[in-house]
This record gives sequence, C-alpha cells and structure tokens, in this order.
Amino acid sequence: MLRAVGFRHAVLGAVRSYCSATAPAYQQLLEKDFEFLKVRHEAPTRSLWVTLSRPEVHNAFSDHVISEVTAAFRELGSVLDTGAGAPVGSLPCSVVFTGEGKAFSAGADLKWMGSMAQYTEDENKADAGALFDMFHSIQQCPIPVIARVNGAALGGGTGLVAAADFAFAVSHAKLGFTEVKLGLIPAVISPFLMRKIGVGNCSRFFATGEMFNAKKGKELGLIQEACDTIEEVDALVGSTQLAIANNSPMAVRACKGLIEQVSQFKALGDSKDFVSSAIAGIRVSPEGQQGIQSFLTKKPAPWVMK
Repeated sequence: MLRAVGFRHAVLGAVRSYCSATAPAYQQLLEKDFEFLKVRHEAPTRSLWVTLSRPEVHNAFSDHVISEVTAAFRELGSVLDTGAGAPVGSLPCSVVFTGEGKAFSAGADLKWMGSMAQYTEDENKADAGALFDMFHSIQQCPIPVIARVNGAALGGGTGLVAAADFAFAVSHAKLGFTEVKLGLIPAVISPFLMRKIGVGNCSRFFATGEMFNAKKGKELGLIQEACDTIEEVDALVGSTQLAIANNSPMAVRACKGLIEQVSQFKALGDSKDFVSSAIAGIRVSPEGQQGIQSFLTKKPAPWVMK
C-alpha cells in the first residue's frame, strides 16, 4: 500500500516528469520499428495511438506481439517518468489502443497455441508470466488508456479491454472468455476482469464461455459506451481525448494513482488520512497552484489548448 506521504511524492514527481520528459525520447518510441504494432502521435488531441496490426489473423497475439505491446507501454511509461525539457503538448495526455481491420483482437494466435502444446509446465508458466506483463503494462500506463473496440475481442482480447482504463465499442462487437471451450481457463486475464465486472459476472461467463455483445458488456461494466457505428465510436474517442488534453496533466495522472490506491482500502474509514494528504499535496503543487490562480483570475490555465 502506498502511504499518503508516498502519494504526495508521486504527485510531485508526476509534475516534474510531465514537464521534464524529453520529446526526443518520445520521438524514438514513435520511430521504433515494430513488426505488429503501429504507433503514432495525434497532435490535435495530444494522444498516442497504439494499433495492433495483424488484420489477417484478426489481431491475434503471439509471443512476439506480446513482447512488442509490453515494450511499447513500458517505454512510454519511461518517457513520461524521466528526461528533461519537454514543453506541455509535446507528450501524450492519453493513449488510444485499438486493432487494425474489422477485429479488435481475437486473443491468442492458433499457431502460437499449437506450439505451447509442446511446452513443459515451467515453460508454460514463463509464457503466461509474459502475457500477464503485457496486460499489466497497459494497466500501469501513467496516462489514461482508452480501448477503441472496433470489432471482436475474445479471450485475451477481452483482457486487453479490461486492462485499459475505459472502453468505447461498436455495439455489434463480440466479447467473451471462451477458454473453457478449449479445456483452458482465463487465468491470466482474471485479475483484470474481476476488477471491472466483479466476481458474480466472472463466475457466470468464465464457466459458460458464452459470448456477448458490447451492449451487454456495458451492462457488465467492461465497456463504458456502446455505439451503433465506428464513426460514433471515433467521435466519442475524439471528444474524450480533447477533454483529457484540456485538463492538468499532473492531475489526470494523479487521478489514476488515486483510483488504484483508494480501491485497495477495505474499510471506508481507513482511507481518510490517505485522501486528505492526497488533496493537500495537489493543492500546494505547481499545477494545483496554477489552476487555482487561473480560476480566480478567470484566465485559461497554461495546459488549456488554444
């Protein structure tokens, strides 16, 4: 558990890191030669787009894809947490994670699954650990990750949705935890899914392996909005990106840490000291002071887009 004083240090670190991360380091990430990923910066919304690019197999992932996704999100975290001299606007405020083509991700690649059949138990455990690291790298990204669910997200693909902070999907997108149909279990994605849809829903859908659409996913809490067309999804993604980009970068990042930490308190009263210290630290931080002064003088805060 991160103590209150630790949270304040993390908040102040977020201020320093956002203002100090190097644009060249971010540019190196954008120029990296991924085989199965496309990464691009969208300047008007101050966002990074990360796209799974294996449309011929419905963006299914293999060990190579897992390695690339993990590397991309870890490198982004490093860019945001280290360096010096980048002005506001030169780094992303949010990430959009999506799939190329008609599917978001079909989960594990069949050829990769076939090779795993020959693995020893220890080799399988190491492989599963790498898979967990991929989901965890997304969940631990310092800035909000928006899942743009453009089509089917099955098995591990649904885990990718759960690892994101929130998700917008086309209503016809099929989701499901179909591992039991293959004699397997959704073990690695279970921690991420249980945080989103709860024990009861996991009990049902893990055991049945039944698929459901994005509208049902919204009822479960896995999807935040289900839209009839991809154009409506993109409009919603765009407006959300802009909303985030017009907020204090430090406060947005601190909100992610706040949610993560407060969710760990078992009793409501136990959170009092933590949340009190969290808001106190924000109020005296540089961006907190800038935001308050901007409000009092009725002037735009320095992070507001022109």
